[in-house]
Amino acid sequence: MSELFEKRMHLSSEVLEYKKECGLPIFDPERESKILAASVNNLSDESLKEYSLLFFKSLMEISKSYQKRLMGSMRVAYSGIAGAYAYIAAHRLFPTAELVPYSDFSKAYKACEAGDVDVTILPMANSYAGSVGDVMDLAYAGNLYINLSADMQIVHNLVGVKGVTLNDVKSVISHPQALSQCAEFIKTHDFQEEAFGNTALATKFVSEKADKSIAAIASAETAELYGLDIIKENINTSLTNTTRFAVFSRTMNNSHSKERLGERFSLIFTVKNQSGALAQVLNIIGAHGFNMNSIHSRPLKNSMWGHYFFVEIDGDVNSQDAKDLMIQLKPICDKLKHIGSYKTLSI
Repeated sequence: MSELFEKRMHLSSEVLEYKKECGLPIFDPERESKILAASVNNLSDESLKEYSLLFFKSLMEISKSYQKRLMGSMRVAYSGIAGAYAYIAAHRLFPTAELVPYSDFSKAYKACEAGDVDVTILPMANSYAGSVGDVMDLAYAGNLYINLSADMQIVHNLVGVKGVTLNDVKSVISHPQALSQCAEFIKTHDFQEEAFGNTALATKFVSEKADKSIAAIASAETAELYGLDIIKENINTSLTNTTRFAVFSRTMNNSHSKERLGERFSLIFTVKNQSGALAQVLNIIGAHGFNMNSIHSRPLKNSMWGHYFFVEIDGDVNSQDAKDLMIQLKPICDKLKHIGSYKTLSI
């Protein structure tokens, strides 16, 4: 048993190296549930199933604990400062990794391209504000792949220095989108407002200023990080505010595991400047039975009135239908780029 245990832990270490290389989290609840179910179903003695489940759960917890220790050397880039929503997303996905801040999306993306970090986490879209064009432009021009996406609900809170009350507050500061998303609350209380680069910078300013009349709009994690009190929770006008983050890495996840079926894959393409070219692409995608989850267009930087398109497609990129799809798209598209296949987690 000791020899088998040692062999398993060595394999666990190899799996972690693949996860680090592709920017995948240690814990995948869906996959773990399937493995546990399969392990129990393989037993012939029904009376042992309960104990078998306990055994495999314990074994997987030990493996995850070992992987977390090894992942301590992983470096994860994000844009902003500690407490920014990208920082929170990175910490939730890679809790034991070293989180490395960069001043903008481009620097965080290029740091991964250069090998300075293992992966980069960037926002792709927000359910309230729409797609993040600058990140899509980096995906179009760059060399990284998306191997995971994560949906994080954005909950805005009014935060201030210790002991502050709602009546003390005269002005509120935050990122313009956060101010917009809390406009009804701000108007109701007749607060003055000022825009900051991001919610974490605003929270840091309030902490350093130590003025009860100034409050920030930020997450609970950010407030705790900078030692502030939550004056009022959940001040969003919309309660369905979610940001989708993409995890970029230098290596594409090429797993052919059956557990990956039903994921999404993303394509970036340009079409020939001729009538019906885009419609042809969309028709081919539909003809192969794929659901196009989203489509975005962005202007090309080096082409007057030219555009590229970013699409997310539900399905397995390794299926025969997907391979046939790519073959049929190539003659129609001037540029066709597969930038990743991934699951979407809720964090």
